[in-house]
Amino acid sequence: MTDFGEILKTVGDFGRFQKCLVLLISLACPSIAFHMFSQLFMVMHVPHHCDTSWIHEISPNLTKEQQLNLTIPRKTSGSYKECHMYTPVDQGMDSILEYGLNSTETCQKGWVYPSEQEQMLVTQFDLVCDRKKLNDISQFIYMLGLLLGAVISSSLISSITSLGGNYYVSLSGIEKSPLNGAEPLGFLGVQSVLMFLGTEWVGVSYRTHPVAISHCCFSIGQMALAGLAYGVRNWKLLQIAGSAPIFGLFFYIWVLPESARWLAMKGKIEEAKKLLQKAASVNKQSIPPELLDQMTPEKKGQSGNILDLFRKPHLRKSTLIMFYAWFVNSLVYYGLSLNVGSFGLDIYLAQLVFGAVEIPARFGCIFLLQWFGRKKCQGCFLLLGGAMCLIMTGIPKDLPVVVMTLAVIGKFAITASLYTSYVYCAELFPTVLRQTGLGLCSVSARVGGIISPLVGLLDKYHPAISMVIFGSTPVTAGILCFLLPETCGKDLDLPHLESAPNPFPTLPSGCEHEASCLLR
Repeated sequence: MTDFGEILKTVGDFGRFQKCLVLLISLACPSIAFHMFSQLFMVMHVPHHCDTSWIHEISPNLTKEQQLNLTIPRKTSGSYKECHMYTPVDQGMDSILEYGLNSTETCQKGWVYPSEQEQMLVTQFDLVCDRKKLNDISQFIYMLGLLLGAVISSSLISSITSLGGNYYVSLSGIEKSPLNGAEPLGFLGVQSVLMFLGTEWVGVSYRTHPVAISHCCFSIGQMALAGLAYGVRNWKLLQIAGSAPIFGLFFYIWVLPESARWLAMKGKIEEAKKLLQKAASVNKQSIPPELLDQMTPEKKGQSGNILDLFRKPHLRKSTLIMFYAWFVNSLVYYGLSLNVGSFGLDIYLAQLVFGAVEIPARFGCIFLLQWFGRKKCQGCFLLLGGAMCLIMTGIPKDLPVVVMTLAVIGKFAITASLYTSYVYCAELFPTVLRQTGLGLCSVSARVGGIISPLVGLLDKYHPAISMVIFGSTPVTAGILCFLLPETCGKDLDLPHLESAPNPFPTLPSGCEHEASCLLR
């Protein structure tokens, strides 16, 4: 049988055919970023205070300022409290002016917002004060949907729910919660399927290109979200503008080629040959007929199970540390991303910077991993990201530029760590356990993403709690990563990972030194 890689070299490792394919694949990524972070701009903080119109029954001629002075207590800073009011009394205005109001209570008749404020989810459904936690719960449901989407997903689900979920909220009164978990089922599936399709069509030395390009398009989507949200302040129109492009997938999804490697594995040799010949034609190459004639169905290699990851001490140690590293990466990545509006600067500018910083973080790793090795990069990135979060807890809120600078450095480090973990994790696991290990690590990361919005709920006890968690966990993970073996430049299946001679076969030549091994 002819090795599929040999045929792919004849077709062209990364010719015009593959470049067009990767470009089409990357078109879906900005929409994924939009739906993952658009909630930030629909539930932004809006100035508000309790509805105290009861006092107008006593004195209907009060000005707005007089009404607030009499009925709303003030904070130590001098501003009005947003979630408390003085308890209404059955007294005349003279008595109220002479003795004042002393006892307080939470808002009983709703809240009042600035009259010039555009309609937002916060104002339409009163997602403030005690109801503010619904924002984090909704994001929790979305992250839970990402986890489920790793198993069950389709582009149909994403297209239907991307718009349907937004209008169902008008009936439910709770921000996207009913379909917030269904929408990511499709988006994560689209992202995963398309990314794997791209990597199946490129040669070994270019395997990182589809991943890096699609990830950068995701970052571009984050930057575009800042501009879109700045220009479209109405939450319904914002969702329509961000969701409509996903329907464009229907117009080009049918022209995307199937994976020729997958077809060969399934025994559909003739279909695979036609696709390979088409790709070669687009790349202005030709495949020798005798090479295609030798093409036969690929055989699946031996596989391992989850328990094999824990049988031997060294592999068990690597597995547990990587599980924790992936969990922490996702926890802190979303923790910083979802709190972009709390760092003191304009949220639109902050979102733009947060998206832009991911591009050098991802591309820089390609070189740093070769210069310094996987272990040092993974450990140092986690330590740097955690240190920035911990330092932020000691910076006063009246220094927003300093806080934002630390947050951007932390986002850079965590993004770089997240990219490194893909490469490092794939090289730590033996060939027959690689897919199992990567799958479980992905689940661990999704759990971190699910928990991340809930960590923010702890800030009601102390405003620094969440950032302490986001800082201490990566520091711990970074220290643990230095206990892992270095895999840079080494045969992926040598016994440096285990205590006994390795029984597993090695990867094809050329994969040992490539970050592309993560998808082999």
